[in-house]
Amino acid sequence: MIPAEAGRPSLADTLRADARTAAKPQLAVVGATGAVGSVLLGILSERADIWGEIRLIASPPSSQLRSSRGDPHRSAGRKLTVRGAEVEVVALSEEAFDGIDVAMFDVPDEVSAQWVPVAVSKGAVVIDNAGTFRLDPDVPLVVPEVNAHAARVRPRGIIANPNCTTLSMIVALGALHAEYGLSELIVSSYQAVSGVGKAGVDTLRAQLSAVSGTELGTTPGDVRRAVGDTLGPFPAPIALNVVPWAGSLQEDGWSSEELKIRDESRKILGLPELPVTATCVRVPVITTHSLTVHARFENEVTVAGAHEILAAAPGVVLSDDPAEGEYPTPADVVGTDPTWVGRVRRSLDDPRALELFVCGDNLRKGAALNTAQVGELVAAELQA
Repeated sequence: MIPAEAGRPSLADTLRADARTAAKPQLAVVGATGAVGSVLLGILSERADIWGEIRLIASPPSSQLRSSRGDPHRSAGRKLTVRGAEVEVVALSEEAFDGIDVAMFDVPDEVSAQWVPVAVSKGAVVIDNAGTFRLDPDVPLVVPEVNAHAARVRPRGIIANPNCTTLSMIVALGALHAEYGLSELIVSSYQAVSGVGKAGVDTLRAQLSAVSGTELGTTPGDVRRAVGDTLGPFPAPIALNVVPWAGSLQEDGWSSEELKIRDESRKILGLPELPVTATCVRVPVITTHSLTVHARFENEVTVAGAHEILAAAPGVVLSDDPAEGEYPTPADVVGTDPTWVGRVRRSLDDPRALELFVCGDNLRKGAALNTAQVGELVAAELQA
């Protein structure tokens, strides 16, 4: 045997390492250059090394992609770092899925609708972060802390990732539901501008520059006049303001974001008739969604009992001591993985209801982290 040079692996070591990599599932990340894709690459680099090749794929160009997720036409050929190695981004094509076992998609709905079935046809299990398949009865909607078992039953070869607003609260609600039995849900969301992508962040920063150092916000319409035509994806100024709207207009005045909370909570918790009411509000926060939650249960609840459940729940951090100013805020939660819960109170008029304030980073647990966690479930299954 030829000895290895000092400090360098031998040929045998290299062959063994290659064999170990080949035995691991091969992963594709579609939309790797977007906001969520970038966070996902960081998370994949931080968590257990369960993947073989990680192939980075750019989406096809479209006006929506250019404005909110970067220009994928320019992305192919770029090199991004994942797990300490530089990986070249390749263009989206059928051939890009050759040999891929698991594909994580973070692309707009129309791209998902076209390309997810292609990836499945090439043999990949797809984890999709778009809204395209979330309510398909043959596609499980999975949050590992709540319904990990659902990931194993995927008739179409697809697992859907819930909307970021739903994900910001559902881990905590799932833990309480397991103990008390959820019977009604009323929420108001306070959603960060990064929920609509780079365009939302750029719009808020531009408007903040326009109003900084002024006395604006004291007369009707002064903020709107100051920000001019920099409304971006929002129907009203977002700086020095809150906007009681998120999503697109649906029947009877509801927004798509509000209906997502309703429909997705029902599906994840396995409660198809659960009464759910949501009001979604956009606030001048860069990243991290917050929600006020009124949750009614089948059984009587106590604050002490809820504290015990939440403190022990995987993926939840309890931060609840108002006397000491301790409760979650987006500025403190951003960049962290858990769902943070505070202001836990029993309803004054209903011994079966709890009031909560919840915060969750909409780019991490609200999108990228949940995708990575679902991928780990699938990888473990494939290797078993």
